[in-house]
Amino acid sequence: MAAPTNAEQTQLQDMEEDEARMEEKEMESDEEEEEEEEEEGMRVENSDDEEDDSSEDEKENEAEIQRLEEQLSINAFDYNCHVDLIKLLKQEGELFRLRKARQKMSELFPLTEEIWLDWLKDEIRLTEEESNREKVYELFERAVKDYICPEIWLEFAQYSIGGMGSPVSVGGIREFENAILSTLQPPPGRIPRNEEQELIKTQLDRIHTLFRRQLAIPLMDMEATYAEYEEWSEHGVPEAVVHQYKKALQQMEKCKPFEEALLVAEPPKLTEYQAYIDFELKEGDPARIQITFERALAENCLVPDMWSKCTQYLDRQLKIKDLVLSTHERAVRNCPWTMSLWKSYLLALERHGADHHTVSDVFEKALNAGFIQATDYVEIWQVYLDYLRRRVDFSKESSKELEELREAFSRCLDYMKQDVEERFGESGDPSCVVMQIWAKIEALHCKNMQKARELWDNIMTKGNSKYANMWLEYYNLERSYGDSVHCRKALHRAVQCTSDYPEHVCEVLLTFERVEGSLEDWDTAVQKTESRMNRINEQRAKAAEKEANLARQEEERVEQRRKVKAEKKVQKKDQKGTQAGEKRKANQEDQDEWNKDSAPKRRRGNVESTTDEYMETETGLFGKNASARPKPSAGLKKAPPGHSDAAEKQNEDKPELRDDCCSVFISNLAFTLQEPEAKLKALFESCGSITQVRPIFGNRGVFRGYCYVQFESPASVTEALKLDRREVEGRPMFVSPCVDKHKNPDFKVFKYNTSLEKHKIFISGLPFSCTKEQLEEICKQHGTVKEVRLVTYRSGKPKGLAYVEFADETQASQAVLKMDGVEVEGNKISVAISNPPRRNLNEKPGSSRPAADMMPRQNYGSRGKGRTQLSLLPRSLHRQTAGVAKVENGTGAEKIEGTVNTTGEPRTLSNSDFAKMLLNK
Repeated sequence: MAAPTNAEQTQLQDMEEDEARMEEKEMESDEEEEEEEEEEGMRVENSDDEEDDSSEDEKENEAEIQRLEEQLSINAFDYNCHVDLIKLLKQEGELFRLRKARQKMSELFPLTEEIWLDWLKDEIRLTEEESNREKVYELFERAVKDYICPEIWLEFAQYSIGGMGSPVSVGGIREFENAILSTLQPPPGRIPRNEEQELIKTQLDRIHTLFRRQLAIPLMDMEATYAEYEEWSEHGVPEAVVHQYKKALQQMEKCKPFEEALLVAEPPKLTEYQAYIDFELKEGDPARIQITFERALAENCLVPDMWSKCTQYLDRQLKIKDLVLSTHERAVRNCPWTMSLWKSYLLALERHGADHHTVSDVFEKALNAGFIQATDYVEIWQVYLDYLRRRVDFSKESSKELEELREAFSRCLDYMKQDVEERFGESGDPSCVVMQIWAKIEALHCKNMQKARELWDNIMTKGNSKYANMWLEYYNLERSYGDSVHCRKALHRAVQCTSDYPEHVCEVLLTFERVEGSLEDWDTAVQKTESRMNRINEQRAKAAEKEANLARQEEERVEQRRKVKAEKKVQKKDQKGTQAGEKRKANQEDQDEWNKDSAPKRRRGNVESTTDEYMETETGLFGKNASARPKPSAGLKKAPPGHSDAAEKQNEDKPELRDDCCSVFISNLAFTLQEPEAKLKALFESCGSITQVRPIFGNRGVFRGYCYVQFESPASVTEALKLDRREVEGRPMFVSPCVDKHKNPDFKVFKYNTSLEKHKIFISGLPFSCTKEQLEEICKQHGTVKEVRLVTYRSGKPKGLAYVEFADETQASQAVLKMDGVEVEGNKISVAISNPPRRNLNEKPGSSRPAADMMPRQNYGSRGKGRTQLSLLPRSLHRQTAGVAKVENGTGAEKIEGTVNTTGEPRTLSNSDFAKMLLNK
């Protein structure tokens, strides 16, 4: 058989490779099919799990929806509950219930821009037929009335463009012009003339008018609008338009600082808006004032003071009915809990002639608004009752309005007794002002004194019979509209019942009888007033005695506690003194024993030193300025220890030269301060002529950190105290008046308050690197800063605390709300109203001080009270304590043999005598 050629071999190899590739493809396809089957199975399982999870989520959401609906049925004014319900209904796709929830919330509250846009977009998607577009237009008109929202206006215009051709859409586009009057800074490139160009291209005059109006209003980026108009207009810009444009630019330059402040400020920008409003009120342009108020209210819709300020301006200045009433309505919808806004709304309705049904409906809404205190309900009832009284024509004996007024008074009293007392635990009208007004109306207008007396009887039975002013009100009513018989009865009852000012009531009764009464009436009045005053005086005497007894008992308890405390201190010091005395006694016994043993071995020697010899003992050369004193040489007469120092101190601090009235005390200075006298003199020279500077040094001549500065005039002390806390070489210098604490034990140097300061805030958690200027820059964004004080240690290192004082309480409260929790250089600070704790006052002298002074003072060496009290000198060379005869320079001659001279007087020992005693020992 012939061998295959090269071509045949190549062909066979290709066939084998093709078969191998086919097999690989078949294997890959099989693997892919298996993977697809596995994925399909997993998808089925996941879909089943997802269905189970979704069903569980739906059940949970439905339960939450029912809970929120029940909560709203109890309290319809729960804003957050409305928001949560709308979110859940939208998530579940419950369109009918969602529309109902939005409608209910919009009736009670103005909706935010986000809620309105979501609602409008949902309604637009659901609206396809032309007949339903009117409902969307109505919804847009409601939306633009709540707040100034350019995005809603733009959505309104775009929706109107989509329905071009219908009269409603044209009106919607032209209504969009109001957006220019609603904001100083409309979105760039989104102005109404663009839509107008698309709608009516042939009306060039209309476009010219829109350009002119826009250029006449101060707006941001006006230059771009002017350039666009100049490019668009074929005949150039008219001179009148240029003049209006320049005038608007000038106005914009005045407003620019306020606009820039708003751009950099963080919401809600209340302080910046208040400053802007004050500026516009001074300028006096009503349109701009209204616009600025609207912009401020859009970001501060829950601030009642802002609404009050706006409505007050509209009531007193503009007085446009539709504008005033709509603003009042928005105010009470935003802040329904504020009674003053409802009160202003009712008065505005009456002022602009609203019908009775409207006023009554607003009043009923006010009662359901949920005020925070009982007195708010009393005041809103008074406003409504005043309105009803002004409707009554009292010339007629009976009318529908009068009956309505009486029914309203009765309903008010029932409402106070039931609803208000049940909620607050009080009626809110303890003086029964409503009943007093009703009684006056019955007596004055209706001539019905019988009804007025019944009302006053009810007033007195509500706990008011003990007050003299209530009886006098009733007496004045009877005096004006009643008769003398009822006046006398009222005064007699007042004398018997009054407990606060019975003298005044008795005086009124006697005066009344002097004018109108008989002798019998006078005698009866005198007898009743005298007996009543006798009882009152007895009661007052008993009360005063009881109060005096309680005060005396309290003083005795205080005195007893003071004595016990003083006794405990004395006992504690006695224990310490006993231990120290035993130690000193042991030392003395050792010294006596040593002297006794060494006395026979001592012999006389030439007298080399006298009793004035200066010993190098523990209290000798280590005294003040010891390093500057030369060592005494042998054979010279030297002063005893401390004698030279005392003389120097006496020379320096002569009592006749010191004057505390002209001096200040300087403390907390660094111990390392070089030449303190010269430095402090240079520092205080600006305060006045300086008599002397007295720095205080320690035993080793080291500056102790405090001194006295004495001036020639007391007026300089006031100027010097202003340098308190001035930094000197890295430490705060404390400057205080120079006062003798022994003569004035109650004098306090601490100059800061230790009580609540509502105009000042306390800041903690500040970084140690924060300076006074940085903190003032942060705080002045929230008000006028009067003072900033950083709290430091005595060494001058910061504690991370500060006190900032504002101009008033309102600014301080606003700063607490804005600054609390803010991060400063990575540190989260805490801010609160300043309320420092009370300082622990030391006990006054005289409580336990005398007992302590009886104890002997412990005498420390030149080392002071250090970590160790060990001395390197022999015990015999220590100074004797007060209980042993004083030994000066080793004199105890009557106990040592050979130390008595011929006259029988002890002689002093020389250095050689001590040396011999040590050698013999």
